[in-house]
Amino acid sequence: MAGERPAVGQQRREQLRDFLRTRRARLTPRDVGLPTSGRRRTPGLRREEVATLAGVGVSWYTWLEQGRAINVSVEVLDAISRALRLTGPERAHLYVLAGVNPPPAAPAPGAEITAELRHLLDAWTAGPAMLQDRSWNLLAINDAARTVFGYDDTDYNCLVSYFTNARYRALHVHWTSLAPEIVAAFRADAAKYPGDPGFAAVIRELSAISPEFVEHWQRHDVATHTQAVKAVLHPAAGELIFDKTALVVADRPEWRLELYQPRPGSGTKERYEQLLSTPLVRPA
Repeated sequence: MAGERPAVGQQRREQLRDFLRTRRARLTPRDVGLPTSGRRRTPGLRREEVATLAGVGVSWYTWLEQGRAINVSVEVLDAISRALRLTGPERAHLYVLAGVNPPPAAPAPGAEITAELRHLLDAWTAGPAMLQDRSWNLLAINDAARTVFGYDDTDYNCLVSYFTNARYRALHVHWTSLAPEIVAAFRADAAKYPGDPGFAAVIRELSAISPEFVEHWQRHDVATHTQAVKAVLHPAAGELIFDKTALVVADRPEWRLELYQPRPGSGTKERYEQLLSTPLVRPA
């Protein structure tokens, strides 16, 4: 990696050497569809067999496994990953050891929200809580998010709701000033996953129904997720100010868990508790 200290680079290459050797040793020619002939002095595949399967030169692969300082490409690493039958985590580990940024984790098809995650959302009584996927779809929210932020059962995507849910918009004090930053953060996230159909669907839908979104989107601004404070003006509770903490779900890195807590000293805690002590009335 650029700017990497020599000692660190050497240590990383040594780990790469050991990793490739152990992945090669666990496979047999039969595992990868190669013919078996004669006795083999060492278990597993030979270096030349891995090189053939990956479509790279034997000398180049030998240098890589020896831990030499050579340049590698994403395409070659993917070919080696396929040849060695690496799992998703192993493929990402290979990228790291080779000094290349790991590829974004692909979302698991049909991944279900675990009972533990749902329980965490429901048990988070300190404030609103919600679970989003990488294209900002709402996977789950708790009752406090409905009561405080104005979500209802028709809301399915945070950005779509931001521009189309009139109740949500009316509650949020700084809606107009934050809109450019929200769209810029969405653009930055979308750029990480070019061609992702989830992002494309959101952009297509909002472009057809929201001139305000189109105006911000056409600026091509980018930003990070810096909105750490959320303020709403609730008709039944007055001003409520929450601090936001965003967490990545360990076994679903494309999911983001957002937890909100009343800002200390703002009086929000007392007003929030009073609001939730009344029966929840979901919007029609």
